[in-house]
Amino acid sequence: MQRATAARLLDQFAGRRALCVGDILYDSFVYGEVRRVSREAPVPILSEIRRSAMLGGAGNLARNVESLGGQAILVGVVGNDAEGDAVRALLTSSAPDSAAGVLTDVSRCTPSKIRYVANGQQMFCVDRDPEAPIGSDTQERVLDAVRSRIDGADVVILSDYGRGLVSGDFARSLIDLARKSGVPVCVDPRGLDYTRYDGAYVIKPNADELSAETGLPVTDDQSAENALKTLKSRLPETDALLVTRGGQGMSLLAGNAAVAHHRARPRSVFDVSGAGDTALAALSLGVAAGLTLPDCMALADLAAGTAVGKAGTASVTPEEVLQDAAGGEKAPDWRVITRDTAATLADQWRREGLKIGFTNGCFDILHPGHLAVLRHAKSTCDRLIVGLNSDGSVQRLKGEDRPVNDQASRALMLASLEMVDRVVVFEEDTPQALIEALTPHVLIKGADYTADELPGARHIKAHGGEVVLAPLVEGLSTTNLVNKLAGRR
Repeated sequence: MQRATAARLLDQFAGRRALCVGDILYDSFVYGEVRRVSREAPVPILSEIRRSAMLGGAGNLARNVESLGGQAILVGVVGNDAEGDAVRALLTSSAPDSAAGVLTDVSRCTPSKIRYVANGQQMFCVDRDPEAPIGSDTQERVLDAVRSRIDGADVVILSDYGRGLVSGDFARSLIDLARKSGVPVCVDPRGLDYTRYDGAYVIKPNADELSAETGLPVTDDQSAENALKTLKSRLPETDALLVTRGGQGMSLLAGNAAVAHHRARPRSVFDVSGAGDTALAALSLGVAAGLTLPDCMALADLAAGTAVGKAGTASVTPEEVLQDAAGGEKAPDWRVITRDTAATLADQWRREGLKIGFTNGCFDILHPGHLAVLRHAKSTCDRLIVGLNSDGSVQRLKGEDRPVNDQASRALMLASLEMVDRVVVFEEDTPQALIEALTPHVLIKGADYTADELPGARHIKAHGGEVVLAPLVEGLSTTNLVNKLAGRR
C-alpha cells in the first residue's frame, strides 16, 4: 500500500468507537543485565535495573485502539487482588471513568505475566492464571456491561486470551447481541472449535492457530488458502477469515471472493509481544470506518510490522505506521489533514497532557522569516498545528495574481518542516472557525499583529489559553519577494 493511501485511510480511524471485550492481563517487565552465573545452580543472575507495567490481552488491544486514533471502551474481569487494583490504577490514570466496564470476580485471580528481560533479550516469562472459567453470574454481569455500552459502538472486538472469560456460551451470546445491534464483531480466537465464534464479521487467527484448528499446514500462500477455505466451510455465518503469517504477511478470505494476500515488507524484528493486538486493533478500526477488507488487512499488516520493531508489549500511532510504511519515501503528505481529523487529534493530545500550539498564514513563498516564526511557535508548545489559507482565500486576500504556489504545494512544503506537526487547509478568510474547532493552548503570530485583534484570540483566552507574538525578521515578506521577482522594486 502506498503511504499516501495509507495516510488517507488511517485518517478515517479517528474517533471510531471500539467496544473491546475479553481477558484483561496485568503485564509487568523486569529489566536488567546478566554478568554472572549463580553459585547455587547453573543459572544466570539478572541484576535488576528497572520495572514497568502495562495492560495486556484486551487491555493492550484497547491501548492500541486509542493510540491508532480510535476510542476504546473496555469490558472485562479482574480478581479482588493487588494485580486487579493495579489494572484499575493503570486505566484511571489516563481517564477517570475508563475502568467502569472492568468488573471484579472475587472467586478468581487477575491473569498476569511477568517477563524478565536481560540486555534487550527476554529470558523467561512467569504466568499466573485463574484456575477455572468465570461463573454464570459473572458472565451475565459482563454481558449486561456490554449491553449498556454497545449503543454508539462502531465495532465490537472479542479478545480471547484463553483465561476463562470467553467460554463458548459467552462468545455466542456476545456475537448474537452485537448482530442484533447491527455492530460488526472482530475476533482474536484462542483454542480449538471456532464454531463458538460463528456469526462474527471477521475472525483473525495466526498461522499456527489456523493450522491447529484445521489440521492442515499453513506454510505458504497455497496452503494458507486451503486452510482458510476448510475453516470457512465450518463457519457459514462468518463473513471473513484473516490469517496472520508473520514475515509472510497476511491472507484474507472474504465471502466468495478469491483469497487475497498482503506481503509484509521485510523488517528487523525486535519483539513480537502484543503485535497481534496491534493488528487486530487496526483491522477492527478499518471495519469500524467502513473500509474494504483488503484495505483493512493491509493496514493491519503495516501496523503489526511497526509493532514488532518496538520493545515490549507495544502500541503504535498512525505517525509511526506511516513513517514505517514510507521506507525510502520522504514526502510528508500524511501530516496534511482535515479539520475534523485535526480536532480529534487535538482532543487526543490534550488527554495525553500535551500543549497544543497554532499559527496560520498563506506561506506562499516560504522564506527565512516564515521559518523564524515557525521555530518560535514550536518553542511554545509540544505539538504545532499550522492553518494554511486555501488558494481561494489567498486570492481574495492578496489579489488575482496570488498565490504563486498552489495550496497542495504550500501544504507539502510546510509539512516537510521538522517544527510542524500538522497542516490544515482552511477555506475562510480568517482561521477563526478552525481555531474554535481545535481550541489550542497557545496562538502564535508575527509581531506585526496586535494580540487582541487576532481572529480566535478571544476564544483561546476564554478557554485559558494565551496569545504569543513572535519576533520578525526585518525586511522579509512574500509580497516583497513577489515584487522583486516582478521587477517592481
